[in-house]
Amino acid sequence: MRPTNAVATLAGAAVIAVSGIGYAEDKTDLGKREYDSNCAVCHGKGGKGDGPYTGIIDRRIPDLTTLSKNNGGVFPFARVYATIDGTDILKAHGTRDMPIWGYEYNEFSYQPESYVRARILALTEYIYRLQGK
Repeated sequence: MRPTNAVATLAGAAVIAVSGIGYAEDKTDLGKREYDSNCAVCHGKGGKGDGPYTGIIDRRIPDLTTLSKNNGGVFPFARVYATIDGTDILKAHGTRDMPIWGYEYNEFSYQPESYVRARILALTEYIYRLQGK
């Protein structure tokens, strides 16, 4: 016996719905991936400034979880973004010719500008999520 079009359509929709649920659970957190790849080595997994490079670097590594607290309760989004993209130069992050991340987040990147900006936005948003409550 052949299934009717309605039954076949419902079965297909069920398969798509179930596969969509599995896919939704496996979404990548781009901001976390960027942070883990480029920031955690110094700032630590939780952003407290306690990464593996603590003690190797001559200066104190900032606790990124207190940025809002130290800015009157407001997350300094523009300042964090500018620090990542190199507009605000931090001595610890290196010169713009050779920042600690190489060309990951600056205008000389080998990647399209829109992709680089999306990565910076995702990273900035992830650092926002690290803020203490």
